[in-house]
Amino acid sequence: MIEMAGKSEKEKKLTLPQVKKLLGSIGEENLDQFQRRTYDYVSKFSKVNAEAAEKLVEKLEKEFGLDEEEAVQIVNCMPKSVDELRVFLAAGRKIIETSKLEAMVALLDEHRKA
Repeated sequence: MIEMAGKSEKEKKLTLPQVKKLLGSIGEENLDQFQRRTYDYVSKFSKVNAEAAEKLVEKLEKEFGLDEEEAVQIVNCMPKSVDELRVFLAAGRKIIETSKLEAMVALLDEHRKA
């Protein structure tokens, strides 16, 4: 939570594609140097579009019980195997069975850019 002038704002984690869409909506010519570098970075490393990223984060949270931070990191990196996926979940205290991990990788594969 962030307190601003007596108002409570909820912090939202954004995926790289969502940041790209947000900065793109400002217009590249209106970005300052830091924003332009950020835009270049997210353009290079985004692996899905913003809409797909949002849907993936939602599905990973609802269908697989991941928290927002885990889901965002997974969508940012789009791991291609169960072993790669386990790296993102290693810090968690919950054990996720292999069949669920395989289902997560399959879900990511459905949305992966060619």
